[in-house]
Amino acid sequence: MKYIIILGDGMADEPQESLEGKTPLEAASTPAMDFLALRSEIGLLKTIPDGMTPGSDTANLAVMGYDPEKYYTGRSPLEALSIGVPLREEDVAFRCNFVTLSDEEPYEEKRILDHSSGEIPTEDAAVLLEAVKKELETEEFQFYLGTSYRHCLIWHGGQVLPLAAPHDHLGEKIGPYLPADSRFYDLQKRSYEILSSHLINQKRKEQGLNQANSCWFWGAGTKPGLSSFESLYGKKGVMISAVDLLKGIAVGAGMRVKEVEGANGGLHTNYEGKARAAVEAVLNEGADFAYIHLEAPDEMSHQGSLERKLKAIENLDARIVKPVYEAMEASGEPYRLLILPDHPTPLRIRTHSSDPVPYLLYDSRKNLDSKRLYGERAARESGIFREKGYQMMRYFLEAE
Repeated sequence: MKYIIILGDGMADEPQESLEGKTPLEAASTPAMDFLALRSEIGLLKTIPDGMTPGSDTANLAVMGYDPEKYYTGRSPLEALSIGVPLREEDVAFRCNFVTLSDEEPYEEKRILDHSSGEIPTEDAAVLLEAVKKELETEEFQFYLGTSYRHCLIWHGGQVLPLAAPHDHLGEKIGPYLPADSRFYDLQKRSYEILSSHLINQKRKEQGLNQANSCWFWGAGTKPGLSSFESLYGKKGVMISAVDLLKGIAVGAGMRVKEVEGANGGLHTNYEGKARAAVEAVLNEGADFAYIHLEAPDEMSHQGSLERKLKAIENLDARIVKPVYEAMEASGEPYRLLILPDHPTPLRIRTHSSDPVPYLLYDSRKNLDSKRLYGERAARESGIFREKGYQMMRYFLEAE
């Protein structure tokens, strides 16, 4: 028996007036998911426990079968695991975003224009991070390169600080959200002085691209201690994602991470490569379970682009769901397929919410007749509500 999860990050949303009251997921052209939905269990899943901040960290932990209230120690430590940072027990990890700030002076009056610096290529980000390291790195504070705009700062012997996530405050003045700790305030402000004049950012400005002109620190946490996925569920799993957070969860869970060339966490990622990697893992490489994570719907929501969010969902359907389904059917292997978001990322607020998410669970051995297409409204109307998201994995893997 094989098991595949296809997760569209931030795919769930609210009804849109421009879509005649439909959500992007309901309005997008998704023939593959429509076909499966009519033969699947449709329901709602609560991935964010009450009182916890909605994010891809807590939500994906839940979908992966780990109770966030038990296992969550912060976002950045999970990312640090992915990029090979040697975390010690006394270390605190922080996400270091390259963000785009506006030109107002002083620094406190600037606004966050883009939390991702136009999804800057990793190659350019590496050069910028070296410039930051040259001026700001010490034995106490050390920087590590991640992917695109997502990097890591380790504070040796530090403490967890409450810091604002940049994607939660797009368009707002940064003053109220700057670090209260004077050391981090200084690091962030000095990073602007270094980056805003860098040749790469001058060229990006000339090209009409968003500049990566400041570091922004958030997501603090300490070294996580996840139990092995195989010991919990008796399955060998692989992770397929362009995002360090998901790779870090997999590393912490003892799962194999499959790298896919051209997978970049954006709208123009290698969809087909991700689908192919999952199928190869479960059919030819001894894996029982594959987790395909697609970041694009979430990024398009943060950008506030309905058009691009629709495109991301349609790409997921045509270029991941369809080829995975066709390959698994052709193989003759029995399998279960779970499709869902981790959390909603409503275009209205351009950040995450804690609302339950719709899921589609297809089992090749069963011939269900749901009479429902896949979407938020259909999931609500199904009457199926799974309140503890982390328990879904046990149900999906038939381990209960």
